[in-house]
Amino acid sequence: MKITDVKSHVLQYELPEELGYSQQYYAERTAHLVEVMTDEGITGWGECFGPGNVAIANKGIVECVIRPMVLGEDPLDRDVIWHKVYNLLRDHGREGMAMQSLSGVDIALWDIAGKVAGMPLHKLIGGAHRTRVKAYGYGMMLKRQNLADHIARFRDEAAAIRDMGFAATKMKVGLGPKEDIELCRAVREAIGDDFRFMVDANHCYTTSEAFHVGRALEELDAYWFEEPVAPEDLDGFRELRAGLKVNISGGETEFNRWGWRRILENRGLDIAQPEVCAIGGVSEYLRILALAHAHFTPVVNHVWGSAIAVATNLQLLAAMPSIPGGMFAWEPLLEFDTTDNRFRDGLLVEPLEIRRQVKATGGYVDVPTGPGLGAEPDRDFIKHHEVDT
Repeated sequence: MKITDVKSHVLQYELPEELGYSQQYYAERTAHLVEVMTDEGITGWGECFGPGNVAIANKGIVECVIRPMVLGEDPLDRDVIWHKVYNLLRDHGREGMAMQSLSGVDIALWDIAGKVAGMPLHKLIGGAHRTRVKAYGYGMMLKRQNLADHIARFRDEAAAIRDMGFAATKMKVGLGPKEDIELCRAVREAIGDDFRFMVDANHCYTTSEAFHVGRALEELDAYWFEEPVAPEDLDGFRELRAGLKVNISGGETEFNRWGWRRILENRGLDIAQPEVCAIGGVSEYLRILALAHAHFTPVVNHVWGSAIAVATNLQLLAAMPSIPGGMFAWEPLLEFDTTDNRFRDGLLVEPLEIRRQVKATGGYVDVPTGPGLGAEPDRDFIKHHEVDT
C-alpha cells in the first residue's frame, strides 16, 4: 500500500454570536481536516489544531511541505513517517504550526491502519479500559459585556449545562482577578455545592494574580484551575501547585515529548491536558501519555475541534489506563464544547450525538466501535463549508 495524495480541507462559517476567551474574541468557527489517500482506495482522516488564518497557514505546511515527504510511503509505517517528517522539519518547526500540521497527517495514518485491520483505534493501541466516557460541558465564554451581564449569563449557562446531564462544567475567566472571582462565585451558586466545575484562564494571570484567584477557587471547591499563567512560566506552575489546594491543570499549548518532559519533570501540574491535534498526533500522544503516567500525573485530554477530533479523543480515552489503578480508580473525562459547532454536530455521515447520549445516560458517551476513528465525514458537508485558500 502506498500514499498517493494528502489534502487539507479548511472549513469555516460565521458563528451566530461572537465568542471570546482571555486572549481574543472570534466571530468564525474554523476546522482543518486532513485527508490521506492510498493506492488501495482506503482513505484516512485527521485534524490539525489551529483557528482562522492559522488553519490556512497550516494547510500550506500539510500540502506543500509534508505531502512531498510522504508520497509513495506505506501508510502503515506511521512511526517511520512521523520521525522522517519530524527530522526533516527539526530545523524549522519542533513546536507550533509544523507540529499541528504533522498531527493531522499522523491521525489520518492511524485511521487508515484501523481500517486496514478492521479495528477501532483503541484496539490497535491495546484495547478498551472503558467502553464509555463521562463528558463535561464547556461553555460560559467571554463577550463584550459588562460584569453584571456576564454574571447573569454565566449563571444561566452553568445551570443549563448541569441540566443537560453533563458530569461537570467548565467556564472561562479573563476579565480581571476581582471580576473573575465574582464570576466563579456566581457559577458555584447557580450549580449548587455538589456539581463539579472547572475554571480556564487561558494563561491570563501573573503568578501573584493566579494565587489570588486560586485561593478563592479553593473556597468554592473548584475541581481544577486551568492554564493560570503563561505556558512558558514553568516556575509559576510549580509554585501554584505547591501553594494551592485546587488542582492545577494545563499543557494544551505544549508540543512533543521533549516539551512535555520539561513540564512533567518540573512537577507543576496535577492534571495534564495534551491536545492530540497539536502535539504530533496519536503517535506522539501515546509517548506523552506514557511520560505523564510515569510521573503519576492523570491526563484529561484537551478537545477543541470537529467531530474528527472528538472521535479521536474518545478512542484515546478508551485506551487510557487508570492511574494508579484500583476498584474505584480515577477516571478521565471527555471535554465537550457546548457552544455552536456545525463541524462537530453536522460533519459525520453518522453523527456522534454527544448531547443526546449525555442526556440519556447521565453524562456518558459511548466510544465508537467502527474501524479506525469510527467516524467518516460527509463529503457534501465538507464541500459546502470549505473555504477557497
